[in-house]
Amino acid sequence: MKTRNCSLLTVAGAFVLAMMMVPSALAQCGLNKNYFKPAAWHPNLGSAHFMRAALLNDDDDRDGPSIVGMWHVTFTAHTMNGNSIPSSAYPVIDNAMVVWHSDKTEIMESARPPQDGNFCLGVWERTGNRAYYVNHLPWLGNDTANAPSGIGNPTAGAQITERVTLSENGNAYSGSFTLVAYNLDGTNAVTFTGVLAGTRITTSTAFPTLF
Repeated sequence: MKTRNCSLLTVAGAFVLAMMMVPSALAQCGLNKNYFKPAAWHPNLGSAHFMRAALLNDDDDRDGPSIVGMWHVTFTAHTMNGNSIPSSAYPVIDNAMVVWHSDKTEIMESARPPQDGNFCLGVWERTGNRAYYVNHLPWLGNDTANAPSGIGNPTAGAQITERVTLSENGNAYSGSFTLVAYNLDGTNAVTFTGVLAGTRITTSTAFPTLF
């Protein structure tokens, strides 16, 4: 019995001695002694934390609802070429489907004939708490009448800028817009200003609600 106890003490002592020598050996090999962490330290926890921080988008509302997603948006003009439009005749100049991407790009499909140009590409940035600025740069439709092949050059272009605020529940946004249509020589063709309203598209949205 005594021999067995002595053997156990010898093994235990050897293990303790080996563990005491590890930091010294690491130091001699040029390794940091802090490599060994307390038992409560989890190697994946720190890595996950830093990776998550690196992937966060500082321009989105990570502490609240996000603008990212698909939206149904209407644009209602209040002025044309600087002149007020009677409130009884405010025209809806666009009824669109809009997708805001997390990389701060945006695409809009307008309810107008494709040959007239019904897609608009844009970029956005966050300007405040649930507040955003959008810059669209669409081409207008091609000149098919004077093209023998039926495919001509763009007839013009436009720029649409928006300032919008996301609702607290993240299901709607509203704001103002300016639309400037340009001739091919860069001169202004027409300018509209007005208001816009967006409703989030979900998996339960029915198409008739878009009219």
